[in-house]
Amino acid sequence: MSDDLEPISPVDAVEMFHSAMEDEHSESTRRSEYHRLRAFIQFCDEDGIEDLNELSGRDLYRYRTWRREGKGDGREPIKLVTLKSQLATLRRFLRFAGDIDAVDPELYEQLTLPTMKNGEDVSETTLKPERAIEILDYLESAQPASRDHIVLLLLWETGARSGAIRGLDLGDCDLDGTHPRFTGPAVHFVHRPETGTPLKNHESGTRWNRISQKTARYIEDYIEYHRDEVTDEYDREPLITTRYGRPAGNTFRKVLYRVTRPCWRGEGCPHDRDIDSCEATDIDQASKCPSSKSPHDVRSGRVTFYRREDVPRRIVEDRLNASEDILSRHYDRRSDREQAEQRSDFLPDL
Repeated sequence: MSDDLEPISPVDAVEMFHSAMEDEHSESTRRSEYHRLRAFIQFCDEDGIEDLNELSGRDLYRYRTWRREGKGDGREPIKLVTLKSQLATLRRFLRFAGDIDAVDPELYEQLTLPTMKNGEDVSETTLKPERAIEILDYLESAQPASRDHIVLLLLWETGARSGAIRGLDLGDCDLDGTHPRFTGPAVHFVHRPETGTPLKNHESGTRWNRISQKTARYIEDYIEYHRDEVTDEYDREPLITTRYGRPAGNTFRKVLYRVTRPCWRGEGCPHDRDIDSCEATDIDQASKCPSSKSPHDVRSGRVTFYRREDVPRRIVEDRLNASEDILSRHYDRRSDREQAEQRSDFLPDL
């Protein structure tokens, strides 16, 4: 151990790391980084590492093996992509720890990341466009203008991230189409980190997105009949609300988990489960249904829909506020055959 290091516990160092991220990262990113370090704290506790100064390259190797086997945080063995993301977070933390004289400044270099095979770090889950439309049709019939209906409708029509939808205020909605830049209704996504609703890409994520007249009318009905008349902790008026104010990010995931279960719409279970005893029929356990999807899956389904319809790539990039590489790598779920067929439409016959 270097004589220049200053003693600090793993818990205190992680708290300092989390606090230091406030200036440059969104709250969701900070939460994710903090969550990934919980297993490292548990490892240190079980291994008797009370002072981060004691951490060595050998400890990091043992932690990597320990985590790969699913130890820590009460989990099963984890996928390689999950291990890579957790080790990448730990590496960033160790660089920070080096800056505050908690570990050797070069210790982070001894933590190597697993090498991913081509495409291995890309999720293949998606909400297929045809299924998204079926669910929206059901909501339109059974729960028109409900919060669940509006959440999925906005996620699907705009392709936006759930954090962007969560950050919408009443004043961000031009439902009558009076904005001089548009000929129809639109919503305005705005980066507001100082009042709790940052956008993923910060100021560059601020943008207007057109919505259909039909969607605008449902939003009007939601505001009139179902929206709770509340403000958030910053006295802003959220578009989507709970009785307590602006919903937490987890609320949007729970909505998607719930409405994407086939049994929720009265369909038979495609997984041969007994619906009467299936734990996923409990609202709080909906994520345990193999068919349940997340807001990210809605976004990938929308990209797939746009690509199938040959919407120009630049239009999709601007509307979803993501680069071509990110859209192609993480969101486009067309099969190789579909892509080949679409390319052939633009090629002359031989």
